[in-house]
Amino acid sequence: MNVAEPSIDRAAAQYDSLRVAVVTETYPPEVNGVAMTMGRMVEGLIRLKHRIQLIRPRQRPDDLPTFDGPLDQVPMRGIPIPLYHGLRFGLPAAKEMVNLWSKQRPDIVHVATEGPLGWSAMQVVRQLNLPCCADFHTNFHSYSSHYGLGLLKRPIARYLKSFHNRADCTMVPTGEMLRELAANGYRGLRVVSRGVDTRLFNPSKRAPALRFAWGVSQEHPAVVYVGRIAPEKNLQLVFDAFDAMRMRVPRARLVLVGDGPQRAAYQKRHPEHIFAGMRIGEDLAAHYASGDVFLFASLTETYGNVTTEAMASGLAVVAYDYAAARQHLHDGMTGVLVPPNDHAAFIARACALIENPAAIAAYRAGARATAERLAWADVVDSLDTAYREIIAQRSARIHT
Repeated sequence: MNVAEPSIDRAAAQYDSLRVAVVTETYPPEVNGVAMTMGRMVEGLIRLKHRIQLIRPRQRPDDLPTFDGPLDQVPMRGIPIPLYHGLRFGLPAAKEMVNLWSKQRPDIVHVATEGPLGWSAMQVVRQLNLPCCADFHTNFHSYSSHYGLGLLKRPIARYLKSFHNRADCTMVPTGEMLRELAANGYRGLRVVSRGVDTRLFNPSKRAPALRFAWGVSQEHPAVVYVGRIAPEKNLQLVFDAFDAMRMRVPRARLVLVGDGPQRAAYQKRHPEHIFAGMRIGEDLAAHYASGDVFLFASLTETYGNVTTEAMASGLAVVAYDYAAARQHLHDGMTGVLVPPNDHAAFIARACALIENPAAIAAYRAGARATAERLAWADVVDSLDTAYREIIAQRSARIHT
């Protein structure tokens, strides 16, 4: 297993700013976990006085290059992603990147996504001999079976491994993901975790008026799901678990926050539930904090930012024992962890929780306390350290 270990003295290195070229096929104001993560990382890098060149697909017709102090944004051509409304793939842009990076060479290139724009970046970093790191954000090979593309699962997995092994380092959010990828032949793996905005996602954002609109009194539980309403999120189990929970606590309500290709069908099938649609910012924070229990049945996450957002909002989380839930929750102490793929256990544990208000209160407090230790500033510091080590290792290879 090829795993980078910290060696750079942060105190000595922190004053040396870097030119970082970030290549990503999604970025705020687009709403998804990768966009949010990259937005937070870029903000943090700028606070560390780095100069960022952000290369991403054009998000609207009038989306022009901007040069705003430490952040240069360079929109490229893109096309819509099927089944992902509002998101785009970047088209190949190797020629444009060669021109950009030949004129002003970045200290390191950070490739966040594996689409055509990211693949172009991988070609150019080899051509120009630039230090490069990549992120493993999304289990595309796992998603394929949920969209009738099961035959493509192996070719996609081969492509992802080839893509990431071109980089000097691939950053993953959990040790669990590192071990899984290492076992499948990925090289240069390193854990750089994720943070959560505990000021935004906070129990203080609980809104009695919102709960009233949901038809939930202060004495009865609101069960919340946040995320895409899509096949890969295993939402049928959420509905099945809630049906069983409501048999025990009839006044409970289910609130689903998010949008996606299955929303219309589920909303027609389950008119008794609240489909709140996509929410952002303070509105999203209020929807989290106004709930009591968070059900998350997905098994296709590399991390799952919604889990830590729910924890920071003070919800009692029921989730499978992997990704962010495994990394940050303790079963029976700060939440409920269920063995992966054990549907019956997921339903049984959710039912036991909904009947135990004392456990809900304890898990809510414990989850919030845990989330308060997940600062984005610490994550960005580890990213900065990773950059410097990659640059130093590349320089050492050149001079030996």
